[in-house]
Amino acid sequence: MNVISRTSLLHYIIDGLWYSAMNGQRKNIVILGSTGSIGENAVKVALHLKDELRVVGLAAGSNYARLAEQAELLGCPSVAIADDSLAAKLADSLPEGCEMRAGMDGVVEMVTGEEVDVVLCAIVGADSLRPVLETLRAGKTLALASKEALVMAGALVMRAAAESGAVILPVDSEHSAVFQCLEGRSSDEISRIVLTASGGSFRDWTADRMRGATLDDALAHPTWNMGPKVTIDSATLMNKALEIIEASWLFDVPGDGIEVLIHRESIVHSMVEFMDGTVLAQMGTPDMRHPIQHALTYPMKHASSLEPFDFAKLANLSFEVPDRNKYPSLDFAYESLKTGGTMPAVMNAANEVAVDAFRSGDIGFTHIWNVIEGVMGRHHSNSDPSLEDVMAADAEGRVRAFEKIGGIRV
Repeated sequence: MNVISRTSLLHYIIDGLWYSAMNGQRKNIVILGSTGSIGENAVKVALHLKDELRVVGLAAGSNYARLAEQAELLGCPSVAIADDSLAAKLADSLPEGCEMRAGMDGVVEMVTGEEVDVVLCAIVGADSLRPVLETLRAGKTLALASKEALVMAGALVMRAAAESGAVILPVDSEHSAVFQCLEGRSSDEISRIVLTASGGSFRDWTADRMRGATLDDALAHPTWNMGPKVTIDSATLMNKALEIIEASWLFDVPGDGIEVLIHRESIVHSMVEFMDGTVLAQMGTPDMRHPIQHALTYPMKHASSLEPFDFAKLANLSFEVPDRNKYPSLDFAYESLKTGGTMPAVMNAANEVAVDAFRSGDIGFTHIWNVIEGVMGRHHSNSDPSLEDVMAADAEGRVRAFEKIGGIRV
């Protein structure tokens, strides 16, 4: 199974989602990671489309105060906080009648509820894997913003979707763009996928200058407003590395069929070249409410709250080949796909630890790549991993990343 198969579209008709949309029935949605950047934008979409979308569940990691505010704002009947030590504080803040769950077990219980139609997963990092798998096993439609779940365990995630008949709808702007360009076409018709990248905070910096980059420098993204982890990943182009692996699984395309181009304007969100030489591109203003709304309302289209795109104000569209020496993250992705098995999970784990270390001042910016490369070089990949194997590889990657960081002098 792949995400863009004709079977997926037929599934919507069979399970009644299309029928429900056509007959004015609201979709019941759960937003995981609701207090983060993607989650906040999803809340805005839900408020704008309150006649089409009903938020029945919200989950956050630790921001209990904002979670309670969102529950009040949306009239949400159920919330979950992953950090169970904050359960009492959340309970004291919730509006009357709102049910509370705590811990990852509570998050899973919420997404598998009988009334849930769509789960938007915007949990950053490896913590997204379990709720993603449980959502798919329950046969729910998954609106996926969390790259890491597919990066870590792509085979397991796609197998869970195939076995339950669940559908995965991409929320990343790049993968949403590819999905919209394909609209039910087979992967056999694809010649290549071109993922666009803004280039991040250091696209005009030299490699030498990047060695002295500060955290504030890395967080000064020129186009998108994102959370700190994703913004730093954008600066290293690790976000694009993760997206290469994600696209390979979603659209059943090998690594050598996926390319990356720097596109400073962030207007073309990605492109697909077909076997006949034609190219389709999806364009729009760089605002995550577009791909979020597309996933939550699919297969229907509804009016957006955003201003229409103004072609007359578009001065230029530029595309550049990224410098692979300056940005080794891309090679890490292609190597991980070629090796397969548990290597992508180790790559992701090393990156998460290295980014945290950079944010805390323990390593310099360019050391992030040194950590990832060192950890990947020591890993012996399991070619057909179980979930336990994936989690063991994730743990191994983290331990070895900490060891590598311990030997770095800032």
